Amino acid sequence: MIDRLKSLFGGDGSTGAPPAADELHVAAAALLVEAACLDGHFDEDEKRTVTSVLQTQFGLDGDEAGDLVRAGIEAQDESNQLYAFTRIIKDRFEHADKVRMIEMLWEVACADGEIHHYESNLVRRVAGLLYVPDPESGAARKRVLQRLKSSATNERQPERSILNGDK
Repeated sequence: MIDRLKSLFGGDGSTGAPPAADELHVAAAALLVEAACLDGHFDEDEKRTVTSVLQTQFGLDGDEAGDLVRAGIEAQDESNQLYAFTRIIKDRFEHADKVRMIEMLWEVACADGEIHHYESNLVRRVAGLLYVPDPESGAARKRVLQRLKSSATNERQPERSILNGDK
């Protein structure tokens, strides 16, 4: 996986085009990293959430997901535009996958227990760029909050303020 990611960025000297799936995965990872960083920090909870949603969405093992997170960080650092990442996703994902991408972004935005207004703004902008209507984005957010609330209840952990509807 790391060799494929290096080739995506031209790090192995290959001249061939990178596989489309790798480009799509890195675009998704970069958007998730962007969402995690918008509140001014990228903490371990957010990193674990990004890694977990990438593993689940793309069927990766832990090492592959870790490599993908690092590639997402690098891509996000090198780019200051959402359009390049969202265009790849818009062009290659089916509508249901685009909605799942929005759900993944909400998961990352909720990872630290609160949704910062910059994070929610990013999700709304990405939803617009992916042509995911506001009601579907809102439903994705509600699904994520419900899962987090159920998870916190099942694990008998103190519920975070976001899970109680404070944000």
